[in-house]
Amino acid sequence: MTKRQLFGTDGIRGVANEYPMTAEIAVRLGQAIAHHFRNQQANKPFGHRTRIVIGKDTRVSGYMFESGLAAGITSMGADVLLVGPLPTPGIAFLTTGMRADAGIVISASHNPYADNGIKIFGRDGFKLPDEEEAIIEALVLSDTSLATDTGLIGKATRIDDAAGRYIVFLKNTFPRELTLEGLRVVVDCAHGAAYKVAPAVLRELGAEVFTVGCEPDGFNINQDCGSLFPFNTARRVRETRADVGITLDGDADRVIMIDAQGDIVDGDATLALCAMHLKSQGMLKNDTLVSTVMSNVGLEVALKKQGIALLRTSVGDRYVVEEMRSGGYNLGGEQSGHLIFLDHSTTGDGLLAALQVLAIMQSRKQPLSELSAVMTPFPQVLINIDVREKPPLADLTEFQQLVAQIEGKLANVGRVVARYSGTESKARIMVEGPDDQQVRAYADELVRSLRSLIGA
Repeated sequence: MTKRQLFGTDGIRGVANEYPMTAEIAVRLGQAIAHHFRNQQANKPFGHRTRIVIGKDTRVSGYMFESGLAAGITSMGADVLLVGPLPTPGIAFLTTGMRADAGIVISASHNPYADNGIKIFGRDGFKLPDEEEAIIEALVLSDTSLATDTGLIGKATRIDDAAGRYIVFLKNTFPRELTLEGLRVVVDCAHGAAYKVAPAVLRELGAEVFTVGCEPDGFNINQDCGSLFPFNTARRVRETRADVGITLDGDADRVIMIDAQGDIVDGDATLALCAMHLKSQGMLKNDTLVSTVMSNVGLEVALKKQGIALLRTSVGDRYVVEEMRSGGYNLGGEQSGHLIFLDHSTTGDGLLAALQVLAIMQSRKQPLSELSAVMTPFPQVLINIDVREKPPLADLTEFQQLVAQIEGKLANVGRVVARYSGTESKARIMVEGPDDQQVRAYADELVRSLRSLIGA
């Protein structure tokens, strides 16, 4: 087994049937996870059996990884609770709700169907910190045999009411004095994990629902739909004269909203309106919002006018959550649509976030277009570049000189952010400033430079 890093910024991810996303790794990973959490049972009652929840999205390869993980876990004497296709935040919820020792999600989120991934939640419903992932990774990559007790075998049980439990939880995050009656909603589930629960929640709260991307076949997840491709859903909003559109990604942990005119409302605008609403209700802890370096400077400007501080973290919802927990904040998220309401959930939840926005619309009797106008975004260009390798960007002298030159020209009214994707072989270039044409020209310069150095 090649000894190289398995875990990225959000679990393990790659092309199904290519290292590290193979059936063999899945079995070994299941054993390592069971071994790790079984060894944390010092304070558990005598006779406690390690129990691990496994959920997935709708990719055809999910069956393979589900079986491999379950085989590895049960070979260690731990039990598996299988919930089938369910949003990532639903797995986090069930892990805590069922008092399980850990939860595993099989999903590559917004990636195409050929990819898949595995991420792990602890018993508290939060993603594992880097230190614990490193321990599990070392076990997977070691030459030590983990399953050694021939008399210790676990069992797998399917939880048939998992979706129903999660639906009830989501409805309970919506104010009891409100309903969605009279609201026309288009929901796009990206042919992914929320294809059943999202329409059900919205209908049970009283909305008239029009669905997009709710017919998964194992191969069409995220294909020209969902939060990465919201334009078809925007057209559907206009066609149906809906009040709002909700676009989720493959595992439904992110959301991009669409107003009644068919205009896209990204994560930054959604965070702004939610932060201001919570502050007006005295419910925004420490009058602070946590986001990442990728959030538009327009968000910072709008929040400052309302007396709200913005804290920035590295890219990745797990880093946002870590900052929120350490600082005692209750709202955070990313421009890409991960929104975390720690008063309700331990991780980003696209449908939960959409419900909070719908509740604000209903309570204030204002359309999304008015609510989202609380911030004016600065021109921003984000370009993804396929790369053949990922040397430290700081070591690319020619590229860094160009970055410094452009940042000098932007002075204090713009930014350049260059980073690698933690889940794909891509580099991301973001340039932000007051002039759209200038920003695009700077971004093109940076892209040409980086492609000449490490482009695929």
